[in-house]
Formats: sequence, C-alpha cells, structure tokens
Amino acid sequence: MAEQIIFQTEDKDGSIEVKDVDNVRSLYFGSFAQQSAMSLQNPDQLHLAYTKAMMSWLLFEEIKDDDVLLIGLGGGSLAKYLLQKFSDCRVEAVEYRAAVAEIAHDYFDLPKQERLNMVIDDGARYVKERANLQHELYRIIILDAFDSNGIAEALCNPEFFAACKKMLKKEGILVINLWNTNEQFTQLFSWLGRLFEAKLLFLPVHGMVNVIGLFFHENTPIYSRKALQKRAIQLEKTYRLPFKQFLKDLIAYNPNFIDYTISSS
Repeated sequence: MAEQIIFQTEDKDGSIEVKDVDNVRSLYFGSFAQQSAMSLQNPDQLHLAYTKAMMSWLLFEEIKDDDVLLIGLGGGSLAKYLLQKFSDCRVEAVEYRAAVAEIAHDYFDLPKQERLNMVIDDGARYVKERANLQHELYRIIILDAFDSNGIAEALCNPEFFAACKKMLKKEGILVINLWNTNEQFTQLFSWLGRLFEAKLLFLPVHGMVNVIGLFFHENTPIYSRKALQKRAIQLEKTYRLPFKQFLKDLIAYNPNFIDYTISSS
C-alpha cells in the first residue's frame, strides 16, 4: 500500500504528520522517527514493540483503582491501553502540544472519558509544581516525551526526576522510554542510578534503539524470581504480551543491578 498522508499541521514546535501505510497509522514530528503507531485492523492493541515493552512494569505491580501519570501522549497508545485493560484505573496525561492531544482523539481513537484527565502543559513544570504540593500520588509514572531529537530537553535534568520520585507511592515505579543511541543516555543513567540507589532495570527492545528503564522506589520489595516467572505466564495469557521474554531479558541484561530488585530464588 502506498503511503498516504491523512493529516498534517504545524505549531510553534514544528510539523506534525499522520500517515497511513499497510494498515498502520503513524504519527511523526518532523523526522523519520515514528512517534506512535496504531494498527487499523486492531486499533485496541499496542502496535509498536517499545510500547509493549513499556508495560513490563506489570511484572512487578498491579493496577486497580490507581492513578497513572503519563508524561508525553503521542498518539495515545499507552493511555488508551490502560483505560481499556484496567477498568478502575485513572490516567492523567500531560502533553505539551495541544495539537498532539487533538490528533490522538481524532485519528488514533483515544477516547474522551471521565477516567482520562488530559493536561496541556509543559511536563517538567507540571511535575515540579505538583511535587511541591503533594507527594506519593502515583503507583506508576510513565515518561514517553520525545521530540524529533530525543527526550524533550526540559525533562533532562535531575530536579525533574527528583520531583517524579516524590510523586511516586512507596511501592511505585517510574517507567521511561530511552534511546540508547542518544547522547542523553549516559547522563540520564548517571542521574537516575544515583536517585534510585541502583534499584533499576533496563529492558532493551529488540530491533529498535529504544531501551525501557524501570526505576523502583527504595521501599519496593526484592521480588522473588520464581514468583515473577509464574506471574509472567499469567500476564501473557491475560494481555497477550511477551512477559516471559521481558523477564528473561530483564534478568539477562542487568547483571549489575538485578540483586537490588529480583532475588535468585
């Protein structure tokens, strides 16, 4: 199928395009990098491998009537998935570009409903202001805020991540989409490693430059490997995502950090 431009616009931060090709609708921010994608045949499923990997936190935490903070909306794939799969979950999504939020609703089937609180604001400012007033709000915070070059510059500072940690519940996890080819990666690794006292795991996304970082509050337990293996089997049946492979990769790729989060038994 030939590429078809479905919608394009431009705001003060650059161009935004929605394209269809081979029954896949994609979002672009002025570069080759695919910001979000949705299967037109299966619009309710996560399509990109990195968005599937970002759900690997389910190995460690359950979501019921919790609030999840999502910083960076894109096409709304993760927000939509959370709303559909967890009927009591509430999603607070912070998106800097109002046009992106409109596109997610109009072209990527992101529903408008009471359990979705859409905030148009700078993610760094929003998080820092909230953290000054309220702590321990979210069990899960998901950061997927990219421009055409990498993680938005305003978010790349230790003060922002410290504010995120303040807003995590004691058993909470910060989930970040990283690019391992970007010069930010080493600096982010250094900041976050110190902030979370080495309670972290990295999950490479096979065939892509994405690496998903899971950063655990120091009050989270040491998880039993056997219990996680059993949980991975059940999660895979329920959500049809490769949780068994996620767990294998987390163990294989984190030899220096695994003992801070997962026991050997």
